[in-house]
Amino acid sequence: MDASVDSGGGTEEAGGHAHRPDPATGGVVPPIQPSTTFARDSSYETIGTHVYARYSNPGWDAVEETLRTLDGGADALVFASGMAAVVAFFETVRAGDHVVAPSVMYHGAQDWLRRLVETRRIDLTLFDAALPDGLAREVRPGRTAIVWIESPVNPTWDVVDIASAAEVAHAAGAVLAVDSTVAPPVTTRPLDLGADFVFHSATKYLNGHSDVLAGVLVAAGDDDRWTEVRQVRGLLGAALGPFEAWLLQRGLRTLGVRFERCSNTAMAVADRLSSHPMVEAVLYPGLASHPGHEIAARQMTGGFGGMLSILVRGGSAAARLVATSTRVFVPATSLGGVESLIEHRRAVEGPHSLVPDNLLRLSIGVEPAADLIADLEQALGRLAAS
Repeated sequence: MDASVDSGGGTEEAGGHAHRPDPATGGVVPPIQPSTTFARDSSYETIGTHVYARYSNPGWDAVEETLRTLDGGADALVFASGMAAVVAFFETVRAGDHVVAPSVMYHGAQDWLRRLVETRRIDLTLFDAALPDGLAREVRPGRTAIVWIESPVNPTWDVVDIASAAEVAHAAGAVLAVDSTVAPPVTTRPLDLGADFVFHSATKYLNGHSDVLAGVLVAAGDDDRWTEVRQVRGLLGAALGPFEAWLLQRGLRTLGVRFERCSNTAMAVADRLSSHPMVEAVLYPGLASHPGHEIAARQMTGGFGGMLSILVRGGSAAARLVATSTRVFVPATSLGGVESLIEHRRAVEGPHSLVPDNLLRLSIGVEPAADLIADLEQALGRLAAS
């Protein structure tokens, strides 16, 4: 799949920048360079731009340029995992800095912030993303250093207005970082909406095949914080392997078609389950009934994605029964792959979780919509019969 870039810097078709022939050989598929160290010439100057693979690798160059272009940023950095990127970013926080983040968010990132409260004495405030003014209430002008948001919020899929969040953060003298893992740049480009940094767990939609751990940070500009993030990546050894970088680049080539398929199928699933007698509610921003639908429609221009949650009648035990009764959906953690997954989220998140006991998170893959709907209906039917 080829792609072009419009005059405004946006991508008309996603992934095409991952499809450039190797300039050295003309190979349509890029090569892999596994070397961990790089030789110098007779003057002891580096032959190329790389010295040691903990700091840079030829395999990163192409994928970072693809990601920078897709998100419309000034620079991009890849990491060995999403959490490695989160840790590197928050290593820029100083003792006493105030950070604002959602009360419901990716639990790994929140757990790291809670650790920094204990070890570095940062000041952390968690806000309710379901409230239109939830963020504005908690930001402290002149004190807040970082505002970290997700949109949509995992796994309740509340929608945060990114442009408004940027205004609130900047008015307070803070930077805005957006976890856009579930809304990749084929549908949302937070930097265009005023964000300063974008984070993706590239393990999810960007790679899309459940076979790579990777993280990405993209910056709107090159400032002191970004320089420090780059330094921390090298010092932590949070380096993405060359084969993993190659797999990520391969996954990006199909991002657009995968995301479109998942979005269309998720909408069909959400529509059908909205009237199911064993489902209390369907949480999906693509539904017109969703409280954040209007904002989502404005900032998710390429589809509402493949993530939705359902609240099952009967509580935790009922939700677990449904999760273990599916035949097409795989009961497993993660999201954004070509296979459909179902997860009892509360069981995974741990003691700080605010997720309802009866919530099941669904990651819609590329299977036929009819097969996925039939699978969920038979699983919910077992619940009705129990």
